[in-house]
This record gives sequence, C-alpha cells and structure tokens, in this order.
Amino acid sequence: MFSIFRTIVMRDLTLAMRRRSDVLTTLFFFVIVVSLFPLGIGPELDTLRMIAPGVFWVAALLASMLALEKLFAVDYEDGTLEQMLLTPQPVFVLVLGKVFAHWLVTGLPLVLLAPLLGVQYDLSAETLWVMVLSLLVGTPALSLVGAIGAALTLGLRGGGVLVSLLVLPLYIPVLIFGAGAVEASASGLGETGHLFMLGAILLLALVAAPLATAAALRISAE
Repeated sequence: MFSIFRTIVMRDLTLAMRRRSDVLTTLFFFVIVVSLFPLGIGPELDTLRMIAPGVFWVAALLASMLALEKLFAVDYEDGTLEQMLLTPQPVFVLVLGKVFAHWLVTGLPLVLLAPLLGVQYDLSAETLWVMVLSLLVGTPALSLVGAIGAALTLGLRGGGVLVSLLVLPLYIPVLIFGAGAVEASASGLGETGHLFMLGAILLLALVAAPLATAAALRISAE
C-alpha cells in the first residue's frame, strides 16, 4: 500500500509541475489577499496585529477552496479515476495519496510563506512560529475535508460553487481554532489548547475523510 501511495503522490506532483499556472494561482491569491489588508487599513500596528490571525486563516481557507475543484476532475475526465477504483489496493489509500500531493502543492507553500508575510503585521517571532504551526496542522485538515466535497460534486456543472457550499461549514472549526491559536499567542493567553484541538480535528479527518471520499468517488463514478 505504501508503494501505491508513493506512486500516486509522485504522479500528481509531476502533473502539477506541468500545470504550474494552477499552482501559482493559489499561491498568488494567498499573497495578494494577505498583502492588501495592510495597504487598505493603514500603518496602525496595533490594528494590524489584532486582525492578522483572521486575515491569514481566511486567506488560507479561501486559497485551499480555490484548488479543490480540480482535485479529482482531471482523472475523472480522462478515465484514470475509473481505473484507480478498479485497482486491488484500498481506494482510501489512493485518496490519501492524492490529498497529500494536493496539500504539498497548495498547502505547504502557504505555510512556508506565512512568516515572510507576517512581518507586514508586526508579529513577534513567537507568534509567527505559532502561526506556522497552526497552518501546518490545519491546512492538511482543510485538504482532507475538501476532498469529500470535491468527490461529491465530481462531474456536476458548477461544481466549484457546490464544493464551496458543502465544505465551508465544515471548515469553520478549523478556522476558529487556527486563528484562535495565533490570537492567543499574540495576547499572551497560551495557544496550547487551540493547537491540541486542531490536532484532534486533523486526526479525525485522517480517519474519516478518506473513507467518505472513497465512497463519494464510487457514487460519482457510477
């Protein structure tokens, strides 16, 4: 199973490198949204530090949703998805491979860029570290939960809008605890509880989301 997982990950990463425009669209969207707020609000540092957690997490959430529609769409259109569903390996392993590759392309760059963009908001080094850690734990959960919506709307007209409507309510807990961890660190209240809740959400998503996505893919393929 690890071999097929690695094969799926390498295949999707190779395809992503051939479609760099899709990858850069998500990345530029995150950078532009985060960078526009300091320009629009002004140079008041206290205000910037106060809004930074919400701005970063909302931008990361929207950037993650931007790439969901194409998570399974290409494989569905060229028939690759049907072949994947016929393989002897468990489908949830294939789903995990695709979601992991999706996160490496769309989620990990956001995590790496967050400290650089956080300088605009005059965040301390400790708060930046907490932001990176919260995004590192929270963005995989966004990809896992988003995969369920992408699988359910596969092949439907206007699937991008439907995906947003389906997964947005499920993203709210991640948004609350992710932004809450950064805000708690900035105010000196302690971010441990929020990070633990993010970790619990990620573990739950790791267990439930691949199984739900595999079932949704079978329904969509039929």
